[in-house]
Amino acid sequence: MIYTHDISPIMLSLGPINLYWYGAMYVISFLLIENLMKKDTFCLNKNYLDAQQIDTILFTGLISLIIGGRIGYVIFYNLDYYMLNPQRVFFIWEGGMSFHGALIAVFLNLVWLSAKMQLSFLRLSDYLVVFVPIGLFLGRIGNFINAELYGKPTDGTWGVIFPNVDEQTRHPSMLYEAFLEGIVLFIILLFISKIQNYKIGFSTATFLIFYSIFRFIVEFVRVPDIQIGYIVSTWMTMGHILSLPMFFVGVLIYLSAMRSTKL
Repeated sequence: MIYTHDISPIMLSLGPINLYWYGAMYVISFLLIENLMKKDTFCLNKNYLDAQQIDTILFTGLISLIIGGRIGYVIFYNLDYYMLNPQRVFFIWEGGMSFHGALIAVFLNLVWLSAKMQLSFLRLSDYLVVFVPIGLFLGRIGNFINAELYGKPTDGTWGVIFPNVDEQTRHPSMLYEAFLEGIVLFIILLFISKIQNYKIGFSTATFLIFYSIFRFIVEFVRVPDIQIGYIVSTWMTMGHILSLPMFFVGVLIYLSAMRSTKL
């Protein structure tokens, strides 16, 4: 049955103040991940991090994610617009976040934190990436509520009509990403973290490789940002291009991990 999108992006209105679902997804992700990490729900901690370290990592991670995600979107996807409207850079509730920009910022934050806490960067990264798909899942649900990052027209009965776009039935590409980058990737990472001969870097490499593959696939049915369009020919998008270095970095970390000692 074809669904017509009719969800308001506003979660709650308090007089002149509107609370948006998209922003709420970041808050929910933060609180959920914090709870799971402190309770060691998936038996990953093994006394590796204490409560104060978890709070520091999550707080600085959230800040770097928001700043990096927004700056990445501005630079990679819509620089000309924001050069003319610089004040709108701060209107995050309107949507417009780049995962790859967020990844770069979070990476730099982890480099700094691992040095400050005297922890192995890859071991810290391995521990944290298992939780990332939770945030990705909720973030893509936020994209769906905002009716953004929609897909190309489809004849499939699972298609969605986005009235704010047109009356065509389209691929709900943000839900494809929620499933692949959120649910499937989470299951893969949880499985990887439990293998007996686990080596440092495995989870980080797995995350980078599989995320880039899933994103690369979905980009084929996702409509590119109108202000950019296709970068190469009529099929390669900015998402494709940004996913390629991510994939190769993941492969390099995996090859390095294969030569490392057991965790």
